[in-house]
Amino acid sequence: MTERDLQSEAAAALPVTILTGFLGSGKTTLLNYLVGRPELADTAVLINEFGDIGLDHLLVRKIDEAVLLLNSGCLCCKVRGDLVTAMRDLFLKRVRGEVPDFRRLIIETTGLADPAPILHTLMTDPLIGARYRLDGVIATVDAVNGSRQLDGHREPVKQAAVADRLVITKCDLADAEELAALERRLRALNPAAPILRADHGAVDAAQLLDAGLFSAARKHPDVAGWLREEAYRQSGGHAHRHDEGAHDVEVTAFSVVFERPVDWDALVSALDLLTATTGEQLLRIKGIVNAAGNPTPVVVHGVQHLFHPPVPLPAWPDDDRRTRLVFITRNLSREAVESVLRAVVTTG
Repeated sequence: MTERDLQSEAAAALPVTILTGFLGSGKTTLLNYLVGRPELADTAVLINEFGDIGLDHLLVRKIDEAVLLLNSGCLCCKVRGDLVTAMRDLFLKRVRGEVPDFRRLIIETTGLADPAPILHTLMTDPLIGARYRLDGVIATVDAVNGSRQLDGHREPVKQAAVADRLVITKCDLADAEELAALERRLRALNPAAPILRADHGAVDAAQLLDAGLFSAARKHPDVAGWLREEAYRQSGGHAHRHDEGAHDVEVTAFSVVFERPVDWDALVSALDLLTATTGEQLLRIKGIVNAAGNPTPVVVHGVQHLFHPPVPLPAWPDDDRRTRLVFITRNLSREAVESVLRAVVTTG
C-alpha cells in the first residue's frame, strides 16, 4: 500500500504492446499492417532488424542509424542488444525532441522469444517502470501450422497462454474445421484472451489496443476487461484435456476466489511462498483484492517469480467485493496453488 497515486502514474505512462508469436506465425505481416493504420500514427516500434518487416515502401527518412520515421507517423527503431537501453534511449530522444512525440510503444519479439523477460523489465526497472506501462501481450498463431507448432514446441504454447489478445493469421489458407479446432485449443489454453482472425494481415487495430488495466483515455480502470475472471471460472481450470498436444496439458488456467475480505499481509506471504517455490511454473497472475480494513481494492499482477508493485484503486469498479485471483500455470495444479493460499490466507 502506498501514498503515491499509482493509478494516475500508470495511466500517464506510455502504453507498451508486446507482439509475440512463433517463427512464421505472421506477426511481421500483422505489424506491417498495424504501422500503416491511423490508430497507430503516434506509435514507436522496437524490432530486431529493419529488414525483418520490409518497411521500404513506408520509409520517409532516417533520423539516425537506429531510427526510421515512416510516412504513417510511426517510428521504427532497431534494438541493438539490450532492450532496456533501447527503451531508455528512445524515451530520452522523445524528451529532447529528437524524435516525434510518440504515445505508444510496440515491441516485436523474435519467434523463439519468451515474453516474460520483457514483462519483468516493465515491472522491475525503475526508469522503465516510471515511464512505460504494459498495455497487453498479442500472440500470433498460424492457422495452417499453428497446431503442429503447439505440438512440437513449448515456446508458442507459453506465448499463447500468457497473451491478452490472440490473433490467428493465414486464415485464408485453412479450412473452417481446422480454424475451429485451433480456436478450441487456444481457448482451452487461454480462456480469457479474445481471439481475432486476421484477413491477409488485416485486423481491427482497436481490438488489439487498450487491453490493460489503465488508459489515459478512460476515467476509471477497466478491471473487468483486464481480469476477465469469469472466463477462468467457466473454463473450470482442467489440466487434463485429452484432445490437445502434450505441451498444452502442462498449462492450466483457473481462478481462486475469496468471498470475504482477506488479510493483506497473509496474502502477500502466500504469494511470496508460491513464487519462491514454484516461480517458473507461475506463468502469469492477475487479481483484485479486498484487503481487510481497506475500503477500496488493490490490484496485483505477477509474471513467474516477480510482481509489479500493488496498485490501490480509488474505488470498487462494481458491486462485486470478492477477492479474485487468476492464474496461468505450467505443471502446477489448481489444487496445489489453492492449498497454499487457503492454508495461509485468513479472511475477516
